[in-house]
Amino acid sequence: MAKSLFKNYSYQFDKNEKKILVTFCKTMLKQMSSDERFYIDIRSFNSIIDKLNDPSSEEIKLTKDEKTKLVFRLKENVDHMKKQVGKGFFLKRWLYKSAYSQYESLLKNHFTD
Repeated sequence: MAKSLFKNYSYQFDKNEKKILVTFCKTMLKQMSSDERFYIDIRSFNSIIDKLNDPSSEEIKLTKDEKTKLVFRLKENVDHMKKQVGKGFFLKRWLYKSAYSQYESLLKNHFTD
């Protein structure tokens, strides 16, 4: 079976998923803004935020680079939250569990290869 030459990087997110992704991207920008090594990542996340905030488009078209950076950071975040849920006390576990489940469902529904 031949490998497909072109992949589709178009996604349709509902309102809640868009809000989660915009919040996640803004958080990533705050963390990376102080370091010049992340200039390319900052540019990618700004572009993602602009595309998600565009009210006229139902379908969001990401570039390969944007999709790769977003998925990588989401996976890192999910792994970190999974560790925090496992070793935290009740309140910390309760707070992280909902965010963890939202990010994990985003990865499973839209970004699995």
